[in-house]
Amino acid sequence: METINFLLDGFDVAFTVQNITLALIGCFLGTIFGALPGLGPANGVAILIPISFSLGLDAASSMILLASVYYGAMYGGRISSILINIPGDEPALMTTLDGYPMTLKGRAGEALTLTGISSFFGAIVATIGLMFLAPQLVKIALLFGPAEYFALFVMAFATLGGVSSNNKAKTVLASMLGLAVSTIGVDGQTGVPRLSFGNVHFYDGIDFLIVIVGMFAVSEIFIFIENKNTKSTKNKKNLIINKILPKLSVIIKIIPTMIRSSFLGFFAGVLPGAGASLGSFIAYTIEKKISNKNDTFGKGDERGVAAPEAGNNAAAGGALVPMLSLGVPGSGTTAVLLAMLMTMNITPGPLLFKNNPDVVWGLIAALFFANFILLILNIPMVRIFTKILLLPPRFLMPIVAMISFVGIYGISGSSFDLLLMIFFGLLGWLLRKLDIPLVPVIMGSILGNLMETNLRRALTISDGDWSYLFQSKVAIIIWIITIVGFVLPLIIGKRIKSQMDKLKSKN
Repeated sequence: METINFLLDGFDVAFTVQNITLALIGCFLGTIFGALPGLGPANGVAILIPISFSLGLDAASSMILLASVYYGAMYGGRISSILINIPGDEPALMTTLDGYPMTLKGRAGEALTLTGISSFFGAIVATIGLMFLAPQLVKIALLFGPAEYFALFVMAFATLGGVSSNNKAKTVLASMLGLAVSTIGVDGQTGVPRLSFGNVHFYDGIDFLIVIVGMFAVSEIFIFIENKNTKSTKNKKNLIINKILPKLSVIIKIIPTMIRSSFLGFFAGVLPGAGASLGSFIAYTIEKKISNKNDTFGKGDERGVAAPEAGNNAAAGGALVPMLSLGVPGSGTTAVLLAMLMTMNITPGPLLFKNNPDVVWGLIAALFFANFILLILNIPMVRIFTKILLLPPRFLMPIVAMISFVGIYGISGSSFDLLLMIFFGLLGWLLRKLDIPLVPVIMGSILGNLMETNLRRALTISDGDWSYLFQSKVAIIIWIITIVGFVLPLIIGKRIKSQMDKLKSKN
């Protein structure tokens, strides 16, 4: 009953003219970001962060805007997957397996509607799970001390990428790079400058918003510049949408699929570092084993588009659980949301629910509302969103550049920060060329200071005894999960990756 009362208070926060408008704008823009191949939710949220600061929004309104973009991008990722066989983002990869064959059969409109319904169902299940599970995790997190928090942060890095990670060595390298960025500046305990190279601009450290916008948004601009003369070989004749509404019998057919996939996706999303890609993969593969009795998966089966979409949208909501309750991002996009809160001097974790209930419950209430907005947008307006795929990047990238530069300069008022942003944009471009993930760099720059602070506190309490990090039962459990979470992908990760490639090659 207490949870319901908190939720009602959250609706009071969310249901203002300003926040409803922000949710509408966020859902619309998020769907566009998701539909355009290469952008995705993390880029979309990163691009909109400067806008939220420029508008002078408070924490609750900013989170409502950015979370609406997040959910909208998860919805929008299916559009290019189904119509032109190009995933809007990685979680939408599995949707191509049956989505594009449905398009080839002239059922693109039905496929888009089914995935819209599945996305809605998965996101609603995840939001309900967030509402009930996050407060319970908070009660456990209140027992945490510095040793437990340090172990938790190590677990977040160790499990980063989940079992579908391509290369653990590259993930470790990216994490170390992010942690190195977090150490730049004057040491708060000793007062000694670190990695400043004698430049006073580095004494305050590097704002992780500069790192985020540079690596996500600016690097995308450099990728476009590099590939601007490359012609797309994809045939876009299938962008014509005819019938939109599927038969009622088809909707009834996918209901069990949506239920199974939503719960699987949610629990995959709750795991720190796993993300929506794992939720999508697990949902599709398990549904295929259960329902593929007539060998219809990969040939345009409706359940093959419902499963991954319900799974990845449920995982997106599940990833908010550890971010809000423990202060540990469950995915790359939630790492960006975490940075947004920390920039506004709000620290996610156990005390967030006590000190800033308006932010938490206003966000949860807005997510319910945003999902209904997205369902309404993504069915009747589906023809409009498909036209977005025809938008040339040469018109889009100048807008991204303008928002990035004006937004960052508006936050800091420093031209040096703009140079830093360009540097991180180039670094992000280089890392992407080398197939090194960007998310660990972002997480390292965000969590590095907290990780170092808790390690120092633990060693101060124990008078330098490192065994203190492994003494409590909670810490031991977290360390065990950390070891398993790091070793398990090394054992079965290649097998799962080969299965994903096999499923994709059959398409």
